[in-house]
Amino acid sequence: MGNTQTAQGIAQIRSAHDVPTTLRRLEDIFKAHGLTVFARIDFSGDATRAGLSMRQEEMLIFGNPKAGTPLLQASPSVGLDLPLKALVWQDEQDAVWIAYNDAAYVLQRHGLSSSLAANIAGAAALLAQAAQ
Repeated sequence: MGNTQTAQGIAQIRSAHDVPTTLRRLEDIFKAHGLTVFARIDFSGDATRAGLSMRQEEMLIFGNPKAGTPLLQASPSVGLDLPLKALVWQDEQDAVWIAYNDAAYVLQRHGLSSSLAANIAGAAALLAQAAQ
């Protein structure tokens, strides 16, 4: 568990927990590190309310304005990727995954200086911690 795979700017970590536990761990870790959870989107719950079915899948939108604002000041288009997002879902084999945009990808996508990487790169360690 906790092994990170990255492809096309999307990093994925396998979680040792079910979806609700993974989300709770993420929220607790974010709070402990002074991050704000701005929204929680329950894709599978929305599907159920629409009369459809799908495996559990939810997204947390989170961040810290002190860290994100300098990126937005350097390139307003980074607002497409900020606040940060963590997508948690259960696959066909009942494995649970956390996916997020790799910090290097976000910087490259918006033409930002690597000096701004530290503003968002630390989230990866928190996501990995939640997966353990």
